[in-house]
Amino acid sequence: MTSGHAIRSNHLNARRRTDNTGQQTASVVDTSVERADGPVNTHGKKVGMRVAGVDLAAEADRTGLAILNVGERESLNAQMTIDELLLGADDPAIRNAITQAGRTGIDVPLGWPQKFVEFVSDHASGSLSAPVTTDREWRRGLALRETDRSVQRCTGVWPLSVATERIAYAAMRWAGIEARLRAEDVSAARDGSGVVYEVYPAAALKAWGLQHRGYKGQKNSEVRHRLVDDLSAKFPNLEWNGHRDLCVADDNALDAVLAAIIALEAYLGRCEPAPAELKSSARREGWIWVPRND
Repeated sequence: MTSGHAIRSNHLNARRRTDNTGQQTASVVDTSVERADGPVNTHGKKVGMRVAGVDLAAEADRTGLAILNVGERESLNAQMTIDELLLGADDPAIRNAITQAGRTGIDVPLGWPQKFVEFVSDHASGSLSAPVTTDREWRRGLALRETDRSVQRCTGVWPLSVATERIAYAAMRWAGIEARLRAEDVSAARDGSGVVYEVYPAAALKAWGLQHRGYKGQKNSEVRHRLVDDLSAKFPNLEWNGHRDLCVADDNALDAVLAAIIALEAYLGRCEPAPAELKSSARREGWIWVPRND
């Protein structure tokens, strides 16, 4: 890794040296593991893979990156070990993690609302039709994606608008990373049909019945301490592997771990995919994978 504060990053660096030999590896997921619409391993298949999680900020110094090793066991509750946890993940580190992991959860909007894209394009060309009204509902219709509305309906939590909030800066960074991955023939489809899932830790925590607000910032380390305890109870198969204190100290690290856990949950069929009528918008705008509330 080129920057930031790394904890036990030797394995990731070893992976990068392997990449520098010129060998491109799209995935290290065990070939015995097959993706399915529902949970795997119900017929004795073994789970054995590496899953990454990225809490993407506009700048590298506030970007968290986690790597989970998922053990090979004939169980849906295979051991999850936090193998690596990094603060200060730059673009090459993120691309490297994505290409070396079976699946990756990305905590950032992967696209913009289609109506907003058309609105900006029409305005730029001077061809925008005059709206009947410019009231709040009209503006929200431009600012929100279909997946944002879906998350609010199922959890009561509104994701930040990538069209109107500062999260757009991080989304711009992701767009650049996605373009580089695409040039390297890595499938980063925004609907989750490739190797990445869009995730939103607050919505996942709400779905799990855990505290989803008020855990960010230096002043809320005690809240994060309790949340880490609650996650350990929720996922007794999670091994913090010496990284627990960093998750308590920094919410970016904790969100990176959450992003990786959600990605694994999505891979195992425990999250809600885009319904048939929203699949086309999910391919353009992105789709937030929220754990099923069961």
